[in-house]
Amino acid sequence: MNAALDRAGARIALLIDADNSPSSKIEVILAELSTFGETNVRRAYGNWKKSELKGWEEKLHEHAIRPMQQFDYSKGKNASDMAMVIDALDLLYTDRPHAFGIVSSDADFTPLVMHLRAKGAAVYGFGAQKTPEPFVNACSRFLFLDKLGAPSNGDLHEAGAPAGEAAPAVPLRVPTAQLKQDTKLVTLLRNAVQAAVDESGWARVGAVGQQIANQASFDARNYGYATLSKLLVASQLFELAHEGTSQVSVRDKRAAKANKSA
Repeated sequence: MNAALDRAGARIALLIDADNSPSSKIEVILAELSTFGETNVRRAYGNWKKSELKGWEEKLHEHAIRPMQQFDYSKGKNASDMAMVIDALDLLYTDRPHAFGIVSSDADFTPLVMHLRAKGAAVYGFGAQKTPEPFVNACSRFLFLDKLGAPSNGDLHEAGAPAGEAAPAVPLRVPTAQLKQDTKLVTLLRNAVQAAVDESGWARVGAVGQQIANQASFDARNYGYATLSKLLVASQLFELAHEGTSQVSVRDKRAAKANKSA
């Protein structure tokens, strides 16, 4: 299935929990999915009689997203989650898309994601920073919507934002000191680099990224960095060679010191 996802013709089914997702991020979500293939199934679930979903109406028409009406059968709960699960399974065994895009911050979708992946479909998740870790980790890749499509502070200054004007909240880069203290992240990066090292003692960053993708739901943008290369540099734990080219490579600084002392 991974090979199929490399083709431009890979088919993706996008299912949106509109009750728990901001309409303002749909353009960024669709742009992200377009890098993997064609999102030819687009559905948004919710009780469209609710005033809270008014912001979605224009987006549905603009992006050809099919609204799926779900009434609230029980007070305080909605039936959207169950409808999404049923439709996802139906699509899995009938249309057989190569991948699913699941937009929600609800951990209840974790068993669904695990089942979809077990059947060979990739799952790209999108949700808020508060999304529970089990759901995030179950996805092939998960992007926090808070981190997508927001300008950096530098972009605001270059755009001529007036001095002293209150800037909108933007995702900040995780500083080097904090990256180094993130034991889980450091272990993931170091293990991936070590697994991808070739005879020269260096690892192609692309190969490192593939190693990480095989192990965890990971994206450098969740740490405020546009690419894996920039995150590796920011951690100050690795050396990079041929930066800015398709041959960019990386090695653990510990390995470099060991070679010098040998």
